[in-house]
This record gives sequence, structure tokens and C-alpha cells, in this order.
Amino acid sequence: MNNIINCLVENEPGVLARIVSMISGRGYNIETLNVAPTQDRKVSKMTMVVPGDAHIIEQVTHQLTKLVNVIEVVNMTNQRHMNRELILVRVASKNHVNRSEIVDLATLFNAKVIAVQEDSVTVQMVGNQDHVSDFLHLFEPYHIMDISRSGVIAVGREVAAAKPVS
Repeated sequence: MNNIINCLVENEPGVLARIVSMISGRGYNIETLNVAPTQDRKVSKMTMVVPGDAHIIEQVTHQLTKLVNVIEVVNMTNQRHMNRELILVRVASKNHVNRSEIVDLATLFNAKVIAVQEDSVTVQMVGNQDHVSDFLHLFEPYHIMDISRSGVIAVGREVAAAKPVS
């Protein structure tokens, strides 16, 4: 099972390297990784997708909380959250019929064609992990020339406070 782990970390040199080293040093894998500053420039948010069972994820989160530069660790997997990934896919297009099929597939997923070359079409798509997987699966019959993925980002959803009954 893939788990989405958000960490708030001090935005200092070497923090990313220490976290990645700690996780990989224990034999665990990071499937995707995204890091960027938050609204507070001294703090960065790191979103990792780590495959593993409950025991592995418990170990990873426990070890992360021990690191000095880690402010907070949250396993988003079992919490209400929203996640997205951005992908850019360059697909070979042999002729106008083939190009039209690619554009139609992109439209089904609310993706945008961002470039059309003589021999290819480049498509941008944003979606959750399942949506991205489904999108890429449909492009398997075509020749994918290049692909770039941002990695998953996630934010929690706040539960609305109960309104008083009048």
C-alpha cells in the first residue's frame, strides 16, 4: 500500500538529504517526493509517497519525528485529504488521425494540450493518483516519448464544525 506522508521541516541546507538518507538507510523506498517552502519561508513542506504496510509506515514516521529539523509528521493516508500530481506527457503522433485520438483522450481527462510538434503532442494533466494512473494506462497503446511527473502533493481536509441547532 502506498502511504502519503507530509512533513513540516526547517528550510535549511541538508535537511532533505538527512531525511532521504534515514529512510533509504533502513531499506525503505520513497516512491515520490516533493518539497517546497510554505507560507513561512523558514519552513518547507515535504510530501512523500512511501510503499509499505502499517508496521513500516509506523517505523518511518517514528524515525522522522526523531530528526532535529523535523517539525511535524502526518500520515495523510487514513485522514481526509486531497492529493494531486502534475504530469507532462509527450506522445508520438504519426498523422492527423492519431493526433486527434490523443487530443480526444486528453479531453476526457480534462487535460490540456500544451504543445503540438510535427511528430508529437505534449499533454499536461493534473489529478489524484488513481486519475493519473488511469490516464497513463489509456496512453499505453501510443508511443510515450517522454514523461515528467511532479510527485504527489497533499493537504488535509478540515472537518466542518457542527453548527448549533436553533
